[in-house]
Amino acid sequence: MTDRRTKRILIVEDEFLVALHLEDVLTGMGHQIVGPCTRIEVAMAVARESSIDFALLDINVAGTPSFAVADILRQRSIPFVFASGYGLEGLVDGYRNETALRKPYDLEELKVAIARIFPELSH
Repeated sequence: MTDRRTKRILIVEDEFLVALHLEDVLTGMGHQIVGPCTRIEVAMAVARESSIDFALLDINVAGTPSFAVADILRQRSIPFVFASGYGLEGLVDGYRNETALRKPYDLEELKVAIARIFPELSH
């Protein structure tokens, strides 16, 4: 049985070392990783079909925006945050009010973003 504090987190990130680092950080926080997905088509299928509690989406994945993945997650009421080297400037209309973390990741900002969505994790 999984601890209710353990979340299944989808990582959509095309930079291998960044994805590996995120996976290490998030598993170190006690979460299970779904992915990482390095291509939008794969991420869309995973977002449609997998059991996910939360997602971390690089805005630009191998030259393709991740907004289609975000649309699927919205339809399934799965919370997500974007990540970008450009911060909020990378967001387009319809997504400007979403949380966007700046890369390289700040561990505390990542923890705060997750705790905002899952308050039970901040205890």
